Amino acid sequence: MKRRLLDPETPLEDAERGLCEALLSLRSAEEMQAFLHDLCTPAELEALVDRWRVVPYLLDGLSYREIHERTAVSITTIGRVARYLNQGHGGYLAAAARAARRRAATRKART
Repeated sequence: MKRRLLDPETPLEDAERGLCEALLSLRSAEEMQAFLHDLCTPAELEALVDRWRVVPYLLDGLSYREIHERTAVSITTIGRVARYLNQGHGGYLAAAARAARRRAATRKART
């Protein structure tokens, strides 16, 4: 993580909270996609997508090797995501659970 030598005017915690509030203010996947494309470099966005892409496979209990074969995401990245799934702050699990509920509701609404 990048560390700054000078103290910025806005403390890191406040800036992080502001980013979280900006993300929460977006109302659709299209708005979020536009924001992420503005916020991230292509490489940063690819890294985020790769991390998110492996979450369902880890939750299904697939081996790292099988996940790598299905996604082409590096074993190192898969291991990092797995570590945060198991020992992180619960963000991956909360997002995965809500995404699954949203998909189920969408499927139910279509029938």
